[in-house]
Amino acid sequence: MREIVFDTETTGLSFAGGDRLVEIGCVEMVNRVETGRTFHAYYHPERTMPAEAFAVHGLSDVFLSDKPLFAAGVDELLEFLGDAPLIAHNAGFDFAFLNGELGKSGRPLICTKTRYVDTLTIARQKHPGAKHTLDALCTRFGIDRSHRVLHGALLDAQLLAQVYVELTGGRQIGLGLVAEAP
Repeated sequence: MREIVFDTETTGLSFAGGDRLVEIGCVEMVNRVETGRTFHAYYHPERTMPAEAFAVHGLSDVFLSDKPLFAAGVDELLEFLGDAPLIAHNAGFDFAFLNGELGKSGRPLICTKTRYVDTLTIARQKHPGAKHTLDALCTRFGIDRSHRVLHGALLDAQLLAQVYVELTGGRQIGLGLVAEAP
């Protein structure tokens, strides 16, 4: 089964409040194994970057000034996503921005009933009372995040892909590789 793990970076916390998506990173998985195919794009937000958001991801007005608008790159993104289930951590946040941008671009919204997988919900069910941030889950599962200084959509999607595998059954190392005794 093909699935897409994705993450977004934004100018703030509310698309409805005027914030915009500025980066998306997607990782393709087939049968819970990364295929090596990714999608990554930056978008001009048509507004200034608040200091609070800059502190999270480091994407400045200057850096984003020559990036395309979301509407200009939406076809390439939609082609990559296809009809696969979409996996995100705190998926309500990412889907609000993705669907907000799709709606603003005159495109159909992605169904949150049939294509929505939230790793935060899964983590809360499997580990009640524990910390459920991406960083905490990476620590729990021994996933190296030492190269992560700031949030970045593609890097965070790559980390989340590993977390998702652990949350849904683990790596199953060696499964099916045991030879029969003579």
